[in-house]
Amino acid sequence: MASSHSSSPVPQSNSSDAFFKKEMDATKRFRPVQSLPDVCPKEPTGDPNNLCDSPSLVVDQHRWTIYHSKVNLPAALNDPRSPRNILHYTNRKSLRERRFMKDARIFVLLKIPSTGHYYTLTIFMKPDFALEDSLTFNAVLPWSHFSTAGGKGNRDAASSKLLQEKLSHYLDIVEVNIAHQISLRSEAFFHAMTSQHELQDYLRKTSQAVKLLREKISKIDKVMCEGSLRVLRLSLTRNNCIKAYNKLKLMATVHQTQPTVQLLLSTSEFVGALDLIATTQEVLQQELQGIHSFRHLGSQLCELEKLIDKMMIAEFSTYARNDLNRPLEDDCQILEEERLVSLVFGLLKQRKLNFYEIYGDEMIITAKNIIKQCVVNTVSQIEEIDTEVVVKLADQMRMMNFPQWFDLLKNIFSKFTIFLKRIKATLNTIRSVVFLVLDKNQKNRDLEDTLQKNSAKDSTVDTEVAYLTHEGMFISDAFSEGDLPPVAADTTSQRNTSPNSEPCSSDSVSEPECTTDSSSSKEQTSSSVTPGGVEMMIGDDMKLTDLELVRLANNIQELLYNASDICHDRSVKFLMARAKDGFLEKLNSNEFVALSRLMEGFILDTEQICGRKSMSLRGALQSQANRFVNRFHEERKTKLSLLLDNERWKQAEVPAEFQDLVDSVSDGRISLPEKKPAATEERKPTEFLIVEGQKYATVGTVLLLIRIILEYCQCVDNIPSITTDMLTRLSDLLKYFNSRSCQLVLGAGALQVVGLKTITTKNLALSSRCLQLIVHYIPIIRAHFEARLQPKQFSMLRHFDHITKDYHDHIAEISAKLVAIMDSLFDKLLSKYEVKAPVPSACFRNICKQMAKMHEAIYDLLPEEQTQMLFLRINASYKLHLKRQLAHLNVVNDGGPLNGLVTSDVAFYTGNLQALKGLNNLDLNMAEIWEQKR
Repeated sequence: MASSHSSSPVPQSNSSDAFFKKEMDATKRFRPVQSLPDVCPKEPTGDPNNLCDSPSLVVDQHRWTIYHSKVNLPAALNDPRSPRNILHYTNRKSLRERRFMKDARIFVLLKIPSTGHYYTLTIFMKPDFALEDSLTFNAVLPWSHFSTAGGKGNRDAASSKLLQEKLSHYLDIVEVNIAHQISLRSEAFFHAMTSQHELQDYLRKTSQAVKLLREKISKIDKVMCEGSLRVLRLSLTRNNCIKAYNKLKLMATVHQTQPTVQLLLSTSEFVGALDLIATTQEVLQQELQGIHSFRHLGSQLCELEKLIDKMMIAEFSTYARNDLNRPLEDDCQILEEERLVSLVFGLLKQRKLNFYEIYGDEMIITAKNIIKQCVVNTVSQIEEIDTEVVVKLADQMRMMNFPQWFDLLKNIFSKFTIFLKRIKATLNTIRSVVFLVLDKNQKNRDLEDTLQKNSAKDSTVDTEVAYLTHEGMFISDAFSEGDLPPVAADTTSQRNTSPNSEPCSSDSVSEPECTTDSSSSKEQTSSSVTPGGVEMMIGDDMKLTDLELVRLANNIQELLYNASDICHDRSVKFLMARAKDGFLEKLNSNEFVALSRLMEGFILDTEQICGRKSMSLRGALQSQANRFVNRFHEERKTKLSLLLDNERWKQAEVPAEFQDLVDSVSDGRISLPEKKPAATEERKPTEFLIVEGQKYATVGTVLLLIRIILEYCQCVDNIPSITTDMLTRLSDLLKYFNSRSCQLVLGAGALQVVGLKTITTKNLALSSRCLQLIVHYIPIIRAHFEARLQPKQFSMLRHFDHITKDYHDHIAEISAKLVAIMDSLFDKLLSKYEVKAPVPSACFRNICKQMAKMHEAIYDLLPEEQTQMLFLRINASYKLHLKRQLAHLNVVNDGGPLNGLVTSDVAFYTGNLQALKGLNNLDLNMAEIWEQKR
């Protein structure tokens, strides 16, 4: 067989190879055809087109087709049951091979031109050979050569036979090629067939080894594994039993919830009851969900929670009433602080954030009762008030005199002060609870942020290890679960729970013992202490936002402000009830100052306690102060007017008390001195008032005016709210004194009012000195008011500048009046002056006499400097009139007899004038009486 194949000229012929290559190249000019269909039989899919594409193993299994050459040939060659089939096959195909080689040899030798046979043969060799393609089908089976016409039947039969032989020839060529390829690889093929028996021996030995290994593994499993696995199963069973036991204990505990809540409510433990209800509700939803016996417990607990809400509100109202209505002694301790903290905490837990309004309503009622009770207690101690005749409480109060009413008001203010201190202590405790909850919220957020950061870091490291599992749980967890903390065990159990796990193994917690906390008991709680030292536990179930808590804290602080306003409003009503009959307007300055100080003290105390100003009582005090200022000013202005109308403008003695009054102002502080014992009042009056070393001659009206001015300043100290009004009134008073004294002295009004015969130079000098005394005190008064005014009110101080200017103008007018008196005298006397003997002349004697009287009148009243300045002005007037008269008499400074007489008279005048006390050094400059020569 091998020799025949080796001697076959077809595969070894170069011409044949060239012929095949040429034909294959020629096929490239045609359109590519589709690939051959799959040789494996396809199952029917219901598509008739697909059923026709491929042969069916069921229908065509006994018919030989072209597919058998591809499908059955390998099966036949590899069939181990028929090792000789290959020999039979090769023998059968050798005949066809020889026939093909003969025909091929004929084609090659004769060099028959191509008729399409080789082209057709190359078609069968293409990998994409498919008869479904119409071109391929027509090339293989040229049916166009056949015709059904009756005249050509013999020709068609011959063509059909020729086609059949051609196809048979093609089949032979294919089989020969296959046989040739097999012969080339026959050695490897037979070697594979031979080694198959060895492979079967190896498989048999391997099967025996596997069987032996399985027997050994079975023995090892019985000896080493079954016991351990049984222990694991028993451990898991034990854990499930523990869970079931814990579940039963939990159910027993939940069953006792309602009796326990009732017990807690009997002791006013509202927070504990609410916590227990919340815990039980959470347990019912998470741990005991679906338990039939507890199907109504949730709704019952909700109703019980609503009842607790009402009980807490009623309890807080009772607490507020008891706290505010207890005896107002000097005790600001919080009433039952633990109870208050518990109530507030429970109300916050239930989001009852308007509970502070209950406390506010109780404050209003209590404030009314405080005033009523104080009035009742005071009236009951006054025998003069017959409560059977005077029924109304307000009328009974109006029958009190000022000391009694003042003591009553002082008692009310003291009660209100204690009342506010108690309210502040209580509200501070409530606010501290709110702030503790707020602080707990902040800490929880910080803790959550920290846990999130830590979990993000831990998630980057994956340390998962494969475990053997049993019934949905890790086997290793069966040993370690009991040692894990509750939270860790919960996490592990949840991680290992599978949807197909049994109910007993799906519990979220597996612990040796069960507690009533279950899920909600795992909430983190923190211990906090209120300012009063009460410790409380704050859990994480306070579902209040920071905004709500801050708003609540602000409302509580505002409630303290409202408490201050309530006390002030009730005090104003009490004050107005007493002022209806004009009682307050009739108070003297000491009584009103005492009342003002009392009210100012109460206002300052409430501002210190509550931290905010309340304007109602301050406004009422201001209103009464304005009435008081008007009456105070009118009284003193009327008094000053009466004093001026009766003033005779003579120097008055200065009592010791006025000197003390002036001395008290010498250090810059204006205050009325305290009255000294009677023994000290025996000091004799002095002639002058000593002010900072200067002597002031004054009249009695000015002494009283100084005291009145100091009363104005003292009143400002006692009632700061009337500073601006007092400044205006004092300015008016000083202006009134200046204008009225000017009318009386300079205007000679005292001649008609008092009945003086004339206004003397002494009256004028005394008036000037009195004005100077007032001017001396104006800067001190200005500084006193400036220290008590607001910066925006400093513009009012200009009144003192205007007053000072007016007083200086008045003093200057008095000085001018004194000069004018002497000027008229000089004009009268010197107009009659004649230069003749004797010397000194009568005119100059009379002038010197009048000058001496003038000096005698003013020297003790005015300071020496002012006296000298005044006489210099008088001397200037004298020189003017003398110069005019000498010019009239044509007397010149020529050294003649007339000049000598005038010089003698002037020397007499100069000597007499310089002989007066304090005028010896006065520069008279008498040379000015002579006309200067031009």
